[in-house]
Amino acid sequence: MSESWRFLDLKVSDAYTNMAVDEALACARGEGGSPNTLRFYMWRPSAVTIGYFQSVEDEVDLEACRRYGIDINRRISGGGAVLNSSTGEITYSIVTADDDPRVSQDVTESYRYLCGGIVEGLASLGIGAEFKPINDVVVRGRKISGNAQIRRYGAVLHHGTILVDYDAKQMFSVLKVSKEKLSDKMIQQAEERVTTIRRELQRNVSFEEVRRALHDGFRRALGVKLVPGEITPHEEQLVKKFREKYASREWIFRR
Repeated sequence: MSESWRFLDLKVSDAYTNMAVDEALACARGEGGSPNTLRFYMWRPSAVTIGYFQSVEDEVDLEACRRYGIDINRRISGGGAVLNSSTGEITYSIVTADDDPRVSQDVTESYRYLCGGIVEGLASLGIGAEFKPINDVVVRGRKISGNAQIRRYGAVLHHGTILVDYDAKQMFSVLKVSKEKLSDKMIQQAEERVTTIRRELQRNVSFEEVRRALHDGFRRALGVKLVPGEITPHEEQLVKKFREKYASREWIFRR
């Protein structure tokens, strides 16, 4: 009989809550009071999230974000700035114990294993994808998923995005790209490096269809039974505490 993991089904929240939930799950898992968990979520409003070591001033066009009504936040994980679109992606997170033998201490191998659910989920949609070290999933050489990971509290927090749709012009508008570089040619080049589920399948795939495919993909790739659940009262308290941090100017502009 396969091991059971908690599955937190797709919910929509703002950036501060989404990042607070991820950190709360990692903290509670490290304490030993919560199970290994797979979580799906979306963003409303859209948000630019930057990596832990990045500077908002260097990476984000603040005026463009205000114009589009896009939030700004900082992850506890590393990596680069990304636009989390409310209409373009499903985001997922996986939280396990740091000593889980299936999650290698080798960084590349841990990414390969945990990103396997994306590869399997896309396969069930009819899209041939592969893991590209260190943290991407690609289709015919084009990025369709970016991922980040951190080990903290005695837990592994691994999270990433799966592109259902993509607006290159908006992305370049809110990230710090010089107006000289913001050209049709640059946008075209970006679209040649990035792809989406809808682009690959040439149809208006619903988020529900993607959610079902990803659920099945992670179940098979992780080799576990996914049991629907909710966050615990203790995790709720942690979410409230961490959300105050994520919503604070001190956190967002700390570098």
